Amino acid sequence: MSDNETMMFKVENEKENEARELLLSVYQALKEKGYNPINQIVGYILSGDPTYITNHMDARSAIRKLERDELLEEILRTYLEESTGKGSV
Repeated sequence: MSDNETMMFKVENEKENEARELLLSVYQALKEKGYNPINQIVGYILSGDPTYITNHMDARSAIRKLERDELLEEILRTYLEESTGKGSV
C-alpha cells in the first residue's frame, strides 16, 4: 500500500455495543467514587495505565477487556453522531 492510499478500519457492531456499555459502567463507577470520569477515562486511554480507573464495581477489570482504540472509536462515533444529528456515522 502506498502513502497515497487510505487504509480502511472497521469495528464490528457487537464491539460497538460492548464498548458503549463498558464506558457507561466505568463512567458510573468513577462518578460514584467521586472522580471526574472524563479526566480519568482520558488518562487511561492516553497512557494505558489502568490505575486511572477505580476497582469499584470491577471497573478496572472491565475496561481492560477492550483495546483502547475500540474505546476511543466508540467515544468519537457517539460524539459525531450527536453533533451531526445522524444516527450512524
